[in-house]
Amino acid sequence: MQEKWKRARALRSDATNAERHLWRYLRRGNLAGFKFRRQYPIAGYITDFVCIPAGLVIELDGSQHLESSDYDAARTRDIEACGFRVVRFWNDDVLLRTKLVLEEILRELGRA
Repeated sequence: MQEKWKRARALRSDATNAERHLWRYLRRGNLAGFKFRRQYPIAGYITDFVCIPAGLVIELDGSQHLESSDYDAARTRDIEACGFRVVRFWNDDVLLRTKLVLEEILRELGRA
């Protein structure tokens, strides 16, 4: 598990534009007071963002995910088996339709 934490730390410093953009809204309880963590290991995977109290994982997907749908489905099942809900957004939506993405995240947080 130590290796996953090291990898997560490295990913935090090498975030995508979409991850950096969304993190501005999720960090420090900026979104309705919910605390999020980024690049957090769950079920052997490193999730993009997680709100542990709400049991919500947010994954951001770029074009590479078009070719990895089987892997993403297995990853989602494994994370959900740990008691989390997984919500996915395309990078473009995060960057171009931020308000809609944040509204959807708030709806999901309300389901906690």
